[in-house]
Amino acid sequence: MMTELPKLKIAEARDALRKGELTSAELTEACLNAIEGAGALNAFVHKTPQIAQEQAAAADDRLKAGGAPDLCGIPLGIKDLFCTKGVASQAASRILEGFRPEYESTVTRQLFDAGAVMLGKLNMDEFAMGSSNETSTYGNAVNPWKVDDRQLTPGGSSGGSAAAVAADLCLGATGTDTGGSIRQPAAFTGITGIKPTYGRCSRWGIVAFASSLDQAGPMAKDVRDAAILLRAMCGHDPMDSTSADLAVPDFEAMLTGDIKGKTIGIPREYRMDGMPDEIDALWTRGREMLQDAGAKIVDISLPHTKYALPAYYVIAPAEASSNLARYDGVRYGHRAKLSQGDGIVEMYEKTRAEGFGEEVKRRVMVGTYVLSAGFYDAYYNRARKVRTLIKKDFEDAFDAGIDAILTPATPSAAFGLGEMTEADPVAMYLNDVFTVTVNLAGLPGISVPAGLDKQGLPLGLQLIGRPWDEGDLLNTAYALERSAGFVAKPSKWW
Repeated sequence: MMTELPKLKIAEARDALRKGELTSAELTEACLNAIEGAGALNAFVHKTPQIAQEQAAAADDRLKAGGAPDLCGIPLGIKDLFCTKGVASQAASRILEGFRPEYESTVTRQLFDAGAVMLGKLNMDEFAMGSSNETSTYGNAVNPWKVDDRQLTPGGSSGGSAAAVAADLCLGATGTDTGGSIRQPAAFTGITGIKPTYGRCSRWGIVAFASSLDQAGPMAKDVRDAAILLRAMCGHDPMDSTSADLAVPDFEAMLTGDIKGKTIGIPREYRMDGMPDEIDALWTRGREMLQDAGAKIVDISLPHTKYALPAYYVIAPAEASSNLARYDGVRYGHRAKLSQGDGIVEMYEKTRAEGFGEEVKRRVMVGTYVLSAGFYDAYYNRARKVRTLIKKDFEDAFDAGIDAILTPATPSAAFGLGEMTEADPVAMYLNDVFTVTVNLAGLPGISVPAGLDKQGLPLGLQLIGRPWDEGDLLNTAYALERSAGFVAKPSKWW
């Protein structure tokens, strides 16, 4: 049945397309219909049915000719942070209203070159600043998982991507991760998301938040699909000075599930005060599952972990304040209406006041403060030094023979929309407690769904790998996924 097609995984759809059991046109139409019926989730904010149908027809021609790439004909959602040629790319901000780039981001160009189909652009937190998708100018995306009548956050900033994949509106999606923005929403929605090593995926054409932390990655229904997507998204790009000139392995071929002899580290500093018993129990179960699969489990220390969150919330806003200075209403995007006698300074002030949301303003102000002459050394330089120590902690662990590190992905399951933003904006930042260290150290990290809490909501486990060793990390995640046997899906209410 057509309504069942969007439930396919990428690997299943790829095989069916190659055998001629299915066409990309049929699969794409089924996804477009699913999107039309899921308005309550607010996951897709710019739909591109005409582009999707044209790309699907071209993919079917490539498939008939034979030798098509793995992603040929696969319908995907694209996070609104990626510039897509001729298609609205707003970073969920009013200040980029009406912006349609004349160029394609490197990651999306590689996906489309591989034959992938773009269904549309996905909701997110404004400029990727947020952990609940509540800072979006489009309004919040909604988690397809529900408890009673409470609407839950899908996480952030890649909340639309997570909701769309979890609700089977697309077969996979792109995300970006600056402090957990792929892994946290993946955990909240029961899907898989990987943040690769910094430099593995090009940042060119992705709207910048914090340039030394931002990294693109895939969000998918399982580890195999994430491996297929990641391979197409990776690769050296001379347009990005931080892009690594390294060969991209066949990540899917590395998924053997054999982790015998691997050493998994359990960092004692991640056992936080007040950690919910369910998160602790899931972590213990993850440890046992990897041990049963043949891995050796050892306790390790990452002593500077407790400084990661404050260091991150100095460095990221500092870089954001610099990156967002370009949005001034002069060349593109929103420009405020001016009163008679207003000059260029008033135009800047009014445009930025109208164009940026409250969270973005808050972070720009913090960033400007920590970079100011009197506080640069006290805050920004000190945070950079802490970052170096955090990176050294991980290097010491890997040098001591650790192959991967297991932690919880989030400190809780998905929470209700409005629950945190209304109480204390700073409380929201604590959601990143298990994920920011990975970005500060530039390492690969993956979230795998591993269980349900007592309310029936998904919980994820995070694996952190050695730099540039995504293949080994994905294989460890594959072993964990097979042991966990997570197959739960949200009941359709939208």
